[in-house]
Amino acid sequence: MPLNDERPSTSKDQGSDVESSSERSDSMTSTSDLDCSRESFTSDSSSKHCTPSSSPPKILTFDEVMKSARDLSSLMIAHEITVNRNFHLEPHSPPQDSIWKIVRDNVHKAFWDILESELNDDPPEYGQAIRLLEEIREILLSFLNSGANRMRTQIMEVLDMDLIRQQADNDAVDIQGLASYIITTMGKLCVPARDDEIKKLHDNTDNIVTLFREIFRVLDLMKADIVNFTIDNLRLVLQSHGVEYERAQFQSILDKTPSALDHTTSWIKSALEELQTKGQGTGQRVLPGPFQILNTAFLGILMWDCNQSPLPETWMTDETRLREIQQQLRQGQMVNEVLLIVYRTVGGPIQDLPSLSDRLKRMTSVLLDGMHSPGFNLEEALEAISAQICCELNKSLTERNYPALTPALQATLRGQICSITQKDNPIRTLVEDRVQQYFMALICDPKSQVELVPVPAGLTAIKPELALMGAKFISLVKYNKAVYAPFYTDIIRKLLFSNNPPAANPPQDTAHESVPSS
Repeated sequence: MPLNDERPSTSKDQGSDVESSSERSDSMTSTSDLDCSRESFTSDSSSKHCTPSSSPPKILTFDEVMKSARDLSSLMIAHEITVNRNFHLEPHSPPQDSIWKIVRDNVHKAFWDILESELNDDPPEYGQAIRLLEEIREILLSFLNSGANRMRTQIMEVLDMDLIRQQADNDAVDIQGLASYIITTMGKLCVPARDDEIKKLHDNTDNIVTLFREIFRVLDLMKADIVNFTIDNLRLVLQSHGVEYERAQFQSILDKTPSALDHTTSWIKSALEELQTKGQGTGQRVLPGPFQILNTAFLGILMWDCNQSPLPETWMTDETRLREIQQQLRQGQMVNEVLLIVYRTVGGPIQDLPSLSDRLKRMTSVLLDGMHSPGFNLEEALEAISAQICCELNKSLTERNYPALTPALQATLRGQICSITQKDNPIRTLVEDRVQQYFMALICDPKSQVELVPVPAGLTAIKPELALMGAKFISLVKYNKAVYAPFYTDIIRKLLFSNNPPAANPPQDTAHESVPSS
């Protein structure tokens, strides 16, 4: 659990971490899980280990709700530690000029002013100083492992609060000597990276109040170091048993909160309804297969609008990573749409010019940067992109003795670029359909090399970005399957056969099925 004034810190580039974790999960998941998942599609008998238990509706007490919330928090922290090797804690620093920082700084200043005033009294008053020493002693003791009895005894002897209080009554407290001992002890307990901080403390002996303030600052850093050391050790365990742990943790949440799969059920049900609608349109009456349903659901999660519908519960631990991929994908699609319009409108004079294509791509990407932020005006950005592209094209054309774009052609180009904000725009529809084809190919064959999956025609402008996003997304999918496949199995079985009991061999469309990693 994070300590006071500490927060998790993560790195944006987490794809490789998730991928390595998902690869480990492939080897950790057992054949028995897969066999049980297959059997459960046509049988109501399944073990609790393989399928989530169902419970009758019940009224939850406040304590039960809070316990489930704590379980979910633990699950999310464990998941983050497992999939993100850069996850660590650091002392919290409130934003500059924030109310919280102003209040905190004022309270701290008042405290240190009182300490300085008490120590400058004649005779000195040691009430605040003794409370500080007592707190420091407890912090130092918390750093010790169970076998450090000798140092524990020494700390208790030197920082004997009863003795220090007696000395204070007689104005005989050696504050400077106690501070020196504390710094020396901190030097023995800290990681090598804090040696410079300890040296600064040894050199800072002019003002005792400033010294104590710096001691507490370095102690906060040491707290974070201890927690991060624990996280690093815990990561090794979680990466070996992460799938089983996360599945069991989610099962415990489901036991306490039977509605914990409602959004997940709605998500999978939507995928089933989508496939059934497509089947009706083609005149086929084939019952969709479970893998086909799940693959369609995973493609749907890539296009999920978290602002319109709650995210499925089984994806909550990866919400930040999923949103990041979604935002990168939407921006990449729009860049591709702009370039398609440019090359379709202008044609031959600008074909086979890689340097021009790269300039247009970089320029468009820069002007679309931040397009997902609340205050971003997409229409204005597209207007600016249109104007810049026209300038860049005219420059390139005149350099190669081609006539510049006519005013009419520039107006057409601007109008078509600005129209991609419309959902029914044909270029936008084309790009979105082909992006979905690309990701569905990855989802249906997650064990293939992402680099070997061909990019559909019309998407070559963003081929490197697609490969990177594809690798990140498939890593999330593989790990998600490994953890939650038994829950998905139970949901799909109920959706397929709750009203119509399955035949001995129910018809399934297995053309694009693949065995889940679990």
